[in-house]
Amino acid sequence: ISTKSVPVGGGTEFGTLEIRVHYCAYRPPEEPPENVAFIMIFDNGYAEQKPKKALFSGWMFASSPAISGLEHPVYDVILLSCHKD
Repeated sequence: ISTKSVPVGGGTEFGTLEIRVHYCAYRPPEEPPENVAFIMIFDNGYAEQKPKKALFSGWMFASSPAISGLEHPVYDVILLSCHKD
């Protein structure tokens, strides 16, 4: 299990995955907690010439990871929190 921080508008790599965060939203502390982010995930593969394959593009919700998550035989990606710096 690993935790990655990805800036909004940026990306990171984990294994063969490239994770990009395009938008994040969260509720203030006085409201019921909810964090949501628009994320795109690509599989870059292991081979040098293998084309990048889009695996996921959509909204992820921290409170309900099963609603919209990455389906992959090796990796699970879930949103833990979202904040703007």
